[in-house]
Order: sequence, then structure tokens, then C-alpha cells
Amino acid sequence: MLRTEDLHIQRGRKTVLAGVTLAVQPGEVLGVLGPNGAGKSTLLGALSGELRAEQGQVWLDQRELSQWPGNERAQRLAVLPQASTLDFAFRVEEVVGMGRLPHQTGRQRDDEIVNAALDAADVSHLHGRSYLGLSGGERQRVHLARVLAQLWPGQIGQTLLLDEPTSMLDPLHQHTILQAVRDFADRGAAVLVILHDLNLAARYCDRLLLLEGGRPFVLGTPQQVLQAGPLKAVFGLDVLVQAHPERGHPLIIAR
Repeated sequence: MLRTEDLHIQRGRKTVLAGVTLAVQPGEVLGVLGPNGAGKSTLLGALSGELRAEQGQVWLDQRELSQWPGNERAQRLAVLPQASTLDFAFRVEEVVGMGRLPHQTGRQRDDEIVNAALDAADVSHLHGRSYLGLSGGERQRVHLARVLAQLWPGQIGQTLLLDEPTSMLDPLHQHTILQAVRDFADRGAAVLVILHDLNLAARYCDRLLLLEGGRPFVLGTPQQVLQAGPLKAVFGLDVLVQAHPERGHPLIIAR
């Protein structure tokens, strides 16, 4: 389990994130929402150990994140940043195979996992292609397959952090990717995902953290968070919230 208490992050003299206390539970998808500049990527950077906290600590299980040896941490924590780039003409399966570097499971097992991760991200048809020849959306799905391969198949004690994994994807692949993430959590992993689409968050997340101005505004279930009042206060958007006619989760319609 990944958790933090009273987390504060500063950039220079400015506090950009303050008062964040949360735990990403095994088996759940925790979505992070908020307008541009709300502190979403800063939170992910702190939880991944990339950013140093001015106040508060981040724990992975019962140990501070900074105390984990790099290889052990990589077997338990995988991060997909907002932008992932490679400037070399690696084949797609080689990029995904980079996720297996922290492990010593052997070539045959690694190949099986790479193929499974390619299938989960719906990029198995790109096997053998050069990464540099892919579209932006295809590259994004390849990198998702890479972090899935790093923790495959997902289990209790592993955590996946994703920063806007659907930002460059068409509607079909937005759902394909988030269903793969949902399946990963259902096998026991803890997942934190930054999203902008409120309806995708409502469908695939168990809990939501709504950030505003670098501070938590509300944390709860989609039914508790995705209400007209909080969405107006944080996004300045007038919405109508109804129950999805088939699935029952909140359905947000801009007025």
C-alpha cells in the first residue's frame, strides 16, 4: 500500500501542494481530478519519489519510499509519467521489455509477460514495428504496456501510478486502456490515475480525489465527489449529474 500524510511540496518559495493525506488501497483505482495547475502531476511526482516533500512522508507498505533499494522498489512500484519519450528506433516489444529489467524471471517468462502486456494495451499488432514510426496514441499505449509488464500480472503489494494515460487516445482506446487498468487492480494491485474526463473517472474509479489550488477539496466515492456543487466550485462548470441508465455510476452532462 502506498500512503502519505499531510504532504506538502514547494517549488522555490511557493507551496504547490499542501495537506494531502491518502492511502492507495490494494484492489482499488483511485482517480485524481482537478483543473490545470491544481497539483495533480505534483502529487504523482511526490508519490513516486521524484519530488522531495517539504513536509510529510510517503510510505510504501511499512517503509518510507526513500528507504527502498531501487531494484526492489521497481518490482513494487511502476510509474507512467505524463510524457514518455524515446529517441532510438527500438522495436515495440523491446520498449515493453524494458519493464522487465528489475526482474530476473528469464527470457521465456519475460517474453510471455511482454506479449500479455501488449495484448492488454491493444498493441500486439505493433509487434516488430519501430517505436519511432508510431503515432502519439500508439506510443502512449506502448508505454502503458511497459509499466504493466513491470508489475505483471498485478497483485497485492504492487502500486501503479499513471499520469493522464488516456490524453492522446481515441474514445475506444480510452476505454480499452482504463479497462486494462481496472483489471490490474482487480487482481490486487493498487492504482492511482490522473484523469481529466469526469465520466471516465466515474466509470472506472473506486474513489476520487478532487484537488483545487494544490489542496484536497474532497475525497470519496464517485457518487460523493461528482456532484454539481463541488464540480462548480472547482471547475467553474455548471453540470447536470444523473445516474448512468445501465451501470448506475454518475453521468456528468455540461449544461
